[in-house]
Amino acid sequence: MTEQVEPAPRRVRAFLHGRLAFDTTNALYVWEWPYYPQYYIPLADVAAGVLDALGPETARVHDEGAVAGHVRFGFAALDAWFEEDERIFVHPRNPYTRVDALRSTRHVRIELDGVRLAESSSPVLVFETGLPTRYYFNRTEVDFRHLVPSATVTECPYKGTTSGYWSIRIGADLHEDLVWAYDFPTPGLMPIRGMLCFYNEKVDTFVDGEEIARPSTHFFTK
Repeated sequence: MTEQVEPAPRRVRAFLHGRLAFDTTNALYVWEWPYYPQYYIPLADVAAGVLDALGPETARVHDEGAVAGHVRFGFAALDAWFEEDERIFVHPRNPYTRVDALRSTRHVRIELDGVRLAESSSPVLVFETGLPTRYYFNRTEVDFRHLVPSATVTECPYKGTTSGYWSIRIGADLHEDLVWAYDFPTPGLMPIRGMLCFYNEKVDTFVDGEEIARPSTHFFTK
């Protein structure tokens, strides 16, 4: 195995069908690709019957190299994961990624096809290592006449689970799932609670009067 491997200092737990699947303070971070790691769990800390319940496709036991004696679980195969006592979503958080939600007095405006959708001088800006800045607006600063509620729900390892999604209707055109909100974000991202964010890869964003180039959708994250 050539992936980067490091000890994880956090207590890691997960549950399956309401029962504890494992509880360990000796997990490994393994970077299978550059952006975030996976947890590899010591086989000795896995509860009896869990491997049989999941099968080798979603719970792979390794017997060679730096990860010998560890199990790599498919994240979605377990019902809930926790770092210490805080639930995590989608995949483990990268210990080398920083995510900050900062209040700002910069003037930010969102448009699409020349229609103003939101404007604020008190946004919250979310800075995540290696990703585009996200701009969050108070609901009173968003023109809901162009927003159409959507049933979409997404999860973020750093922000939690979305509580609302909207598409944008401009004339006869419906642009699907370009707006979202976290009413109950993770503790570190509480400044964005209840605010709305626009997918700035697909809308026009103006900051202090200057139009910001749309980021590449390669960096998609909500």
